[in-house]
Amino acid sequence: MIYALRSRLASPDTLSRLQALAEGAPASAPVSLRLELGRSSTDWLHLLPGHLPNWYRARPDHHEFRLGIGHALHVGTAGPNRFAALDNAFSGFCQHWRRNGPALAFAGFAFDAANNTPLPNALLSIPAILLENVASDCSVTLTGAAGRLAQAAAEWANWLNPSPAIETPRLLPARPEPLAERAWIARVNGALRDIAAGSVDKVVLSRSRKFEADGPFSPAGILARLIEQQPSGLIYAYGNGQQTFLGATPERLVRLHGRQINVDALAGTAWPGSLALSESKNRHEQSLVVRAICDALSPLCEAAPSVGPIEEHLAGRLAHWRNRITADVQAGTSLFDLVRTLHPTPAVGGFPSAAAQSWLATHGEIRSGWYSGGFGILTPEGDGEFSVALRSALIDGKLAELQAGAGIVAGSDPQHELAETEAKLGTLLAAISSTKKSSNSISA
Repeated sequence: MIYALRSRLASPDTLSRLQALAEGAPASAPVSLRLELGRSSTDWLHLLPGHLPNWYRARPDHHEFRLGIGHALHVGTAGPNRFAALDNAFSGFCQHWRRNGPALAFAGFAFDAANNTPLPNALLSIPAILLENVASDCSVTLTGAAGRLAQAAAEWANWLNPSPAIETPRLLPARPEPLAERAWIARVNGALRDIAAGSVDKVVLSRSRKFEADGPFSPAGILARLIEQQPSGLIYAYGNGQQTFLGATPERLVRLHGRQINVDALAGTAWPGSLALSESKNRHEQSLVVRAICDALSPLCEAAPSVGPIEEHLAGRLAHWRNRITADVQAGTSLFDLVRTLHPTPAVGGFPSAAAQSWLATHGEIRSGWYSGGFGILTPEGDGEFSVALRSALIDGKLAELQAGAGIVAGSDPQHELAETEAKLGTLLAAISSTKKSSNSISA
């Protein structure tokens, strides 16, 4: 497949077709050329670059794998109006977007509107090279600004260098963290006191653990292991050329297709050896999430959202409650309107939302990268999907920061909540420390 890809990039016809699409367009307009590459089982991870911005999104059980390399156009923003800013920027891109077929943009954002380290708080990008494998049909979409297509085309071939195989590094012994654990439990007890006092119904508290290895981590290797471990999840990554934020999430924030939306209400957690998912605490958590999502969506919908039956959703060794919520939105409602309305859901923030966010800010909640924010794709037609960025790791050379959270409600047991975060952290810990070789190989 790499040979077919390079042949297409080297062909003079490729630049000619891009320039034909760009004729009469403003110099800053995105121009996209989609080329079919044939059939293959490749997941594109062998082309994940370490020195360029990149995006990765896979739904293994749907046989969908996408890799974006480089930024043809991008915009970053922060602050309380960040979603409106991205919405306006994307509308501007779409107004003059020239293309011969389907095209995509990627976006990601942090939980807190003010967090800017180490990734941009909120970022939207049209990748220069988009590699897709959907049901084994492979394609590449090449995008550049209309005014610099020749320069862009000259760069692309240098970006497609298969990554050398890297052995999984050995984790160095981690120090026990009794003080950090006791501090976290103290925060849980503080939350329970305020819940009992009636000032808030639920808050979600996060934990992070840092690990160091004897060599650099391989984001491609970690992603390959997540695909193997959690084929029913959404496997995602964004790399800025130095750090890579990646993970495997079970939760869709919102999907928009035409005017129909699909939302996951997901809460409650069980794992081998834990309390049963059917325990009242888990049921109560789930009811809060469903209620909050429906209340938030109702002003944007033609009719009251429809809530599907509660079901058990498996995510690796973990199980959650999930209700699928559907609705038809009012004309003119954008995907970013829905994201702005829904984020943060009670599953990652708390309930009621304003009281929970105030509590977290007052008590020094810090979340690195885009953990518990969002990761999504958008089409020029306005369709798209965002997932909640859960079960994540921030990779920086030999260092890895893993993050997970737990929802605190009336009746929560602090030690059980600590164990829940350990179970969630175990998802990524297994992926970064596995000694099993990846089955991923370079496709010819």
